[in-house]
Amino acid sequence: MGEGPDPKIVLALNSGSSSLKFGLYAVGATSLSTVLSEDSEAREGPDAALDHVCALLADRKLPPPAIIGHRIVHGGPELTRHCLITPDVMTPLEVSIAFAPLHNPPALALVHAAQKRFPGLPQVACFDTAFHASMPEVASVLPLPRSLLAEGVRRYGFHGLSCESIVNQLGDDTPERLIIAHLGNGASVTAVKAGRSIDTSMGLTPSGGVIMGSRSGDLDPGILLYLMREKHLDAAALETLIDQHSGLLGISGLSNDMRRLHGAAAEEPAAALAIEMFCYSVRKQIAAMIAALEGIDLIVFTGGIGENDPIIRSKICHGLAWAGVTDAYLDGDGSAVLLSSRSGGAVRVLPAREDEQIARHSRDVVARAA
Repeated sequence: MGEGPDPKIVLALNSGSSSLKFGLYAVGATSLSTVLSEDSEAREGPDAALDHVCALLADRKLPPPAIIGHRIVHGGPELTRHCLITPDVMTPLEVSIAFAPLHNPPALALVHAAQKRFPGLPQVACFDTAFHASMPEVASVLPLPRSLLAEGVRRYGFHGLSCESIVNQLGDDTPERLIIAHLGNGASVTAVKAGRSIDTSMGLTPSGGVIMGSRSGDLDPGILLYLMREKHLDAAALETLIDQHSGLLGISGLSNDMRRLHGAAAEEPAAALAIEMFCYSVRKQIAAMIAALEGIDLIVFTGGIGENDPIIRSKICHGLAWAGVTDAYLDGDGSAVLLSSRSGGAVRVLPAREDEQIARHSRDVVARAA
């Protein structure tokens, strides 16, 4: 059984901690066309966000959605594949908040609001962790007692929808050894071998890995013990420190916005240091992924910083000359391409098309359930 030949209209909702991206797509079995796409500042609450979406659809006389797709950052240990949101799925979704307390609560609030606004329409959860579910044990198992592994404490990886969109855009040109650097307020580096994730910088939560806008990335775990013991910080205070007051913001004491740091770097040494530390952190992770892949064919930069900041790309690539990568530049059509002089890796810039992936997966999940 399955759907007919006509494309389904899918509303893709991509909720972040400070913004809401959404798109309306006509999705067929092998086709996708954009009806509407917007990236807006977060409104005060999910109901206000959906008011804005519905007003746009009505004002532009656009077709109503037949399916609603949601980006969910973390599905927890039970939900590792994109799926219909049913009452049975809601319980593990609520449990998954413990793994992504910064991202999952606003996303699930939007799910509840969409269920009320669009009663009867199928709603689909699309997980950022799903792309990484195939990682081998050598990358996914953490060096902790195995009893914790049985409880779901392992490396999950994130930005999976972004990584999927890169592989989809590359299509038949996807190389055997690909590294995707998704650089934005959240940032991660992923090693992709033959189209599948084999390692990634983020771990149990989206707080780990490279330095980010206001998230620390990887830390010596002894630092957390020190802060608990000597500074008497509890779990909530540690979470606030690591997720909201660290990273570029913590280093610079100024901002988590790379554009503002560029503007201040000439006169503010801490801003310049934050930029250098970010690039150094990403460069080290790319080098680690080259080791995991046993070589490199292509590096793709994506995300807000990765797509739009040639200075950052150049600083990162400059330190990878040993791998055949020497710099990155923009060609005439705006795509970054570098062919190394020593048969090393090429460098490209591609947009993160997460919403399109949400739409594709949502249509496919509903078709399989029909």
